[in-house]
Formats: sequence, C-alpha cells, structure tokens
Amino acid sequence: MARMARKSSWEWSRTAQTRKSMLQAAREVFSEHGFAEANVSEVVARAGSSVGSLYHHFGGKTELFLALYEDHQAAHEQASAASVSKAKKEGVSDPVELLIAGARAYLAGAWERRDLVRLFIDGDGPPGFELIRRTRGREWVRQNAVLLGAGGDPLDRFTVAVLTSIIGEAAREVATSDTEEEAQEVIEAAMTLIHRLDPLRVLDES
Repeated sequence: MARMARKSSWEWSRTAQTRKSMLQAAREVFSEHGFAEANVSEVVARAGSSVGSLYHHFGGKTELFLALYEDHQAAHEQASAASVSKAKKEGVSDPVELLIAGARAYLAGAWERRDLVRLFIDGDGPPGFELIRRTRGREWVRQNAVLLGAGGDPLDRFTVAVLTSIIGEAAREVATSDTEEEAQEVIEAAMTLIHRLDPLRVLDES
C-alpha cells in the first residue's frame, strides 16, 4: 500500500512538472510568435517533451494557450486577494484603500509577467478567446463592485467599470514600460487617479 502511494505521488509530481515545463515553453513560443504563428513542435522541443504528451495533457494548441491564460489570471487573482487580506489584517477598512492594495499587487504582477500581458491584451488568440477575455473582465468588475460595496444602479456600475478600466489600462502601460522604474511611475499615477476620483463619494451620491 505504501509503495502504491509513493508511486502515485511520483507520477503526480512528474505530471505536474511536465505540465509546468510545457506551459513555460508555450509562454516563450506564444510571446515570440503569437498564437497563429506558434508551432506545437517548437513548444515540445523547448519543453523536452513530445507532441503526444502535449496533446495528452492539454488537447492541442488552443487548449495550451487557454491554460496559459488561466494560470496567468489565477496568479493575478491570488496576488490581489492576498494583498487585500493582508491590508485587512493590518486594520485597513476603507474600501478604496483595499481596492488600491489589490490593484498594486495586480500591477506588480503585470510587470513580472509583462510578456503575457502583452500577449493576451494585444496579441492574437484562438477563436472564442476574445469572448473569454471579456467575460473575465466583467467578472473582475463584479468583484471590484463587491469590494467597494457598490449598488446595482447604472451610475454605480459605470463608476466601478471606470475604476477597473484604469487598472486594466495601467497594466497595459506597465507591461510596455522599458524599465521597472517607469512601470512604478505608471502604478503610482494610477493609484493617484483612483484617489482623485473619490469613488466612495460618487457611489454614496448615487
């Protein structure tokens, strides 16, 4: 029984490592060539794997691209949630400050994974990817609305959408910055703009 458990653990570890290697190789190839021009054979060559293994783990080039996107988004969400949770534990209760804490973590991730941000925002993608991206964007707006305690009337929805767009556009600028210093300037400018908009006042007045 113990031998079977050890074997299962080893197989899981090997599968996880194979998946990680393929995603890293896919990140490089898609970032260099875009989705349409990317070649599966180049991905598996860089991963040190096989085409059969890629299709076994992901199903194909489209699924590989979408898995890379989902991992990227999950990293954003985990970092933002952790930053908001940390701020709350430190006594921060102002919703706008909590939004900014999450936004800072999100934008820091945009710099760390700037190749992926450029790929997913401006690059080509498989059929249906734009719909997936828009759906994810609407969910992001919804999450920010909950964090800010926004209501459901049109002005509230518009206000939260504007704030979310500021963060999204800042991520684009961060990802195309030449240096980390420039990226940090963009982040600070975005935070300042959110403060100046005074979203809680707008939401209260609506």
